[in-house]
Amino acid sequence: MTRNTSRRQILQGLITSSVVVGFDTISCSWVAFANTAESFVNLPYLDGVLYTDDTTRASAADDFGHLIRRYPKAVLKPGSVNDIVKMIKFARTHRLKVAARGQGHTCYGQAQVENGIVIDTSTLNKIHNIDTNQVVVDAGVRWSELLKATLPQQLTPPVLTDYLELSIGGTLSNGGIGGATHRYGVQVDNVLELQVVTGEGNLLNCSPYQNRDLFEAVLAGLGQCGIIVRATIRLIKAESNARVFLLDYDDLATFTRDQRLLIDSERFNYVEGQIVSKQDGGWRYQLEAASFYTPPSSPDNTSLLSSLSYNKGTEKIEDKSYFDFLNRLAPTVDFLKSIGVWFNPHPWINLFVPGTFVEQYISDVVSTLTLADTGNSPVLLYPVKTNRFTLPLFRVPNEPIVFLFCILRTAPQNDDTTSARMLDDNRKLYERNRDLSGTRYPVDAIVFSQEDWKKHFGSVWGKLVNAKRHYDPDRVLTPGQGIFNDFKKPKKIN
Repeated sequence: MTRNTSRRQILQGLITSSVVVGFDTISCSWVAFANTAESFVNLPYLDGVLYTDDTTRASAADDFGHLIRRYPKAVLKPGSVNDIVKMIKFARTHRLKVAARGQGHTCYGQAQVENGIVIDTSTLNKIHNIDTNQVVVDAGVRWSELLKATLPQQLTPPVLTDYLELSIGGTLSNGGIGGATHRYGVQVDNVLELQVVTGEGNLLNCSPYQNRDLFEAVLAGLGQCGIIVRATIRLIKAESNARVFLLDYDDLATFTRDQRLLIDSERFNYVEGQIVSKQDGGWRYQLEAASFYTPPSSPDNTSLLSSLSYNKGTEKIEDKSYFDFLNRLAPTVDFLKSIGVWFNPHPWINLFVPGTFVEQYISDVVSTLTLADTGNSPVLLYPVKTNRFTLPLFRVPNEPIVFLFCILRTAPQNDDTTSARMLDDNRKLYERNRDLSGTRYPVDAIVFSQEDWKKHFGSVWGKLVNAKRHYDPDRVLTPGQGIFNDFKKPKKIN
């Protein structure tokens, strides 16, 4: 035991500004020296590192939204799953809150925790086994890394988000939507089994056949009942190429009609769409679709485009490798990082609009929407079929077809007024959609009360409450969502 303690102290002393050896239960602070006081509690032995330095804590207090901060007391970078088990048990005993953080790509402090412990899952990044129809992978692995590992075996996850540098645990906690969702559902619908650490610090396996209540409470469960540490994900055959079609429309109703036709016929492997600004003002609509293939076979353009009413002569058709198509945002992200815009505030809004109201709702929105409202950023609009969704906590309107509508806003740096205006607009757009029985995809930036969450989860609210009571009875996990815990008002970033 002495040797283990010394090894931990040396490692942490090299990396952090202080050597953490224990916790003072009276002051609720970490102790960097041997302490004989009755309030001193030894830190459990860890394979990884518990950071308490200001730099690491400040990084974990921020996220992609750059809108709010919640400062943790410490950040755990686990060296093993057992580290997470130990730290959650430790936190529960000493009444500390815990939040898991993958790539920190949420927009409004969802993976932050004030005066608690952030568990950075990015150090759990091993791909354990790739089989002919499934892969076992740690939660900290990014989807780009998984895809690079499966493609040499001509295999791919069925659904990938547009941005591949997200962690597997992160997207599975939310849903994971993309252009293939109309065929295969969201990413959580393609999970076969999970390994989860609950809010009690228990390491459990769960699937549709084992601990099913936990399985359904964790997938798209927003981190409320357990931290995903490992997942078994379904794989399908991967084609080598993608033929990509960009089709322009001036009329919203024609655009959505064609989108509905495409997801109904499933003639394309991938279907999305954008609302794009016109040079002379106003908005047009662009349908993005892709057909995957492996030479010598190739798509039949005439069949794929038949019955569509896009602006003829404006179509753009391009062939890419399968990976380059799925990773097509990487050059744009690199550019945005190079000019600093990637690090601006991002008051995003992501909504699911009922198909019966989408033309009415979007027409009203774009009638007043300006580039200043978006920060010159993308606006997405595309349909999905709800019969592809199998997990109860992934909440969408009760209609056969719903549309994902996203304004991926960017606000200027050091401009609290614009950020506040965008957040206020998000709330208004949400309420307008909610009154049409629409829902929210909750990775975005909308101020939400517990009453809002009850309405969001609707008929499955009781299911989530019961699962929380069973698997996280002391409400240790993920307070940043604001679903169960009363927490202090977020501190704005100066």
